[in-house]
Amino acid sequence: MSGIDLNEEERRLFDLLRSVARGLGDKQVEVRCAGGWVRDKLLGRGSDDIDIALDTMSGEEFANHLNEYLTSHGEQRANVAVIRSNPDQSKHLETAKVKYQGIEIDFVNLRSESYASTSRIPEIEFGTAEEDAVRRDFTINALFYNIGQGNVEDLTGKGLEDLR
Repeated sequence: MSGIDLNEEERRLFDLLRSVARGLGDKQVEVRCAGGWVRDKLLGRGSDDIDIALDTMSGEEFANHLNEYLTSHGEQRANVAVIRSNPDQSKHLETAKVKYQGIEIDFVNLRSESYASTSRIPEIEFGTAEEDAVRRDFTINALFYNIGQGNVEDLTGKGLEDLR
């Protein structure tokens, strides 16, 4: 159950995201699908809501690079809506929302969370894929699909087993 079958739209999208990432030169970035899309694909279900997790830049920064790539290749820019973090409203993560060829994509950075002893509100920082995986609510939502490598990453070591 560790393989994911991509449809044609997903193949085209992931080829595009790989090209954008490769075109960043020194700004190396690992591009991963996270959470529900990975779970649904592993279960053989379709999903048109893709969350993209980035290790070294914000979702807005990557979405801007995506638009630069599209315009430099004669394609129409994607509309980008940025939802800013607002911890007072329990919105702890900035998200760049993009609709590209009918696919809804949320771009976010991987993150780590820490808590002060006097608060239930997490302090958010850029994190590694491992840190992001262990802070998620369920192991099956901690599964990643590494777009650059084309494989599923179970960084908790329990997600694939729990999905069975």
